Parts: sequence; structure tokens; C-alpha cells
Amino acid sequence: MQLPFPLAETPDAASSEKGRLLFAGETEFLKGVVAMSGLPPSDRLEVCFAGRSNVGKSTLINALTGRKALARASNTPGRTQEINFFTAGEDHYIVDLPGYGYANAPLDVVAKWQRLLKSYLSGRQNLRRAFVLIDARHGVKKVDEEILSLLDSAAVTFQCVLTKADKVKEKDRAIVLDQVRKALSKHPAAYPEIILTSSEKGDGIEILRTTIATLV
Repeated sequence: MQLPFPLAETPDAASSEKGRLLFAGETEFLKGVVAMSGLPPSDRLEVCFAGRSNVGKSTLINALTGRKALARASNTPGRTQEINFFTAGEDHYIVDLPGYGYANAPLDVVAKWQRLLKSYLSGRQNLRRAFVLIDARHGVKKVDEEILSLLDSAAVTFQCVLTKADKVKEKDRAIVLDQVRKALSKHPAAYPEIILTSSEKGDGIEILRTTIATLV
């Protein structure tokens, strides 16, 4: 019997080539946005990346785009306080959302992030999918549930991307996957497929590129 939320499989050659071509071209930082008034025109297909602070979001975006320092990775949780827009080719925006769940961030900063995030997710017509990054060592935590529920309420389809898969032993991975699947089953906006990645090893990067390139 097919498991709920199966792992995404390696794409066929034609689809994979679309993903390669999308990210073979220029991927450039466009702007950082701190208010809805600063959003770029909604004239491209858009995907966004969300995740807990230090889940490896910036590192994954860099691996995805093949640019080592495109998105700024930091050892200081909560550093990214803007919605950062990148252009991929002529038709796509890649969006890096502020990391969430950093307990030591000032309350007013956290509140500002939350307001901006809710407004963005609710009001961005060209947003086709949110990729929610979950650390493969830890699974879905309470703070992740908050963003998943927010995506449900905003009616934004989201797909779970497990990061740092190379850091987990096979037997432990099965336990985490079971926990993640159970958590996702509660969310109507969840896309029924999980992408397993390792930015360090390159695992899952081709699948993620293809997924983005074949959205319509």
C-alpha cells in the first residue's frame, strides 16, 4: 500500500532538464522587503522557503541555485529579518522568508515578522507553493505547526522538505518520517509528497529544482 506523503522520486529526463535549465541561468538577489509596500510586482511564478532558524534554509537555497553565497547563511539564529526576493531566469521568483522559532529574538521583532509573514502569505496571488523546511534529525516541532496552520488558513499549498538527511541514520530516518507524515496529515494545504535533501551531499536538489520548474 502506498504510504501517505511518499518521498519524491527522481524525475524523468525531460522534467529534470527543465529544472537544470531554470537554475543554469542567472539567479540574482533582487531585494529585501520589510513591508508589503516593498513587494516586487507579482508578474512571475513565485515559490517561497520557510523554516525554523538554522534549519539550513539559506544553505539549501544556495545549493538549489548553485551559488555559494547567494542567500546569506549565518550561525546566528534569527539573522534574516526580511523577506528576500531572488530572480531565477526570466519567469520565477525564489523567496527566502525570515526564520521563525528563535526564542531570544525581541518580542516586537517577532511580532513584526509574524504580521509581515501573514500579510505576504495571504496576499500574494502569484505564490504557487511554499516549501517548509524540517530538520530530518528532529521532525515537526510545535513551532513548525504554527507556520503549517498559517499556510492552511492562507490556502497556500505547501510541501515539506526534509533537510540535513545525511546527518540521520537510516533507522532513525524512518522514525522521523513517520512523525512527519502524521503531522502533515492534519493539514489540508500539505502537498502529498516529501522531498528529502542534503545540501552538503547534493541529495534531493535535482528533485527540488524540477519541482519548481514544472509548477504552472
